[in-house]
Amino acid sequence: MCAVLWLASCQTLSDVVQAKAQGGGTTQVSPVDTDQAWTIAKTVVALGGSDAIEEHRDQGYMLTSSGMNFVSAGAVMGAWVEPAGRGQTKVTVVTKRRMVTNVATTLTETTFQKRFAQAVTLVKAGQPLPLTPPD
Repeated sequence: MCAVLWLASCQTLSDVVQAKAQGGGTTQVSPVDTDQAWTIAKTVVALGGSDAIEEHRDQGYMLTSSGMNFVSAGAVMGAWVEPAGRGQTKVTVVTKRRMVTNVATTLTETTFQKRFAQAVTLVKAGQPLPLTPPD
């Protein structure tokens, strides 16, 4: 699809990494350790309709994409998990619509951070992470 619509400029996982390197993304600090944050981020991304998750745990980030559906040509996404002090973790997420002309995307940065915060609340209460996306 991207080759056909070359004028529309397709976003790739490299664009996500570059955007983060340039200070892009949405960041939130949460009261969980990095292992918990990593698990939560993977869960949120997976529940957001992602394809396979490319994990770069030793570098503190994961990348993924989502396929086309009836409202979107899909998206490319990355989440960075960094320690932020005792018992605190900074999570930055970058999402890009595959086609910049698309109005909708499968998982926005705002939705990721909202679902991440909901999952932190569950983990802190000793409850399991959800198996389906919350409202």
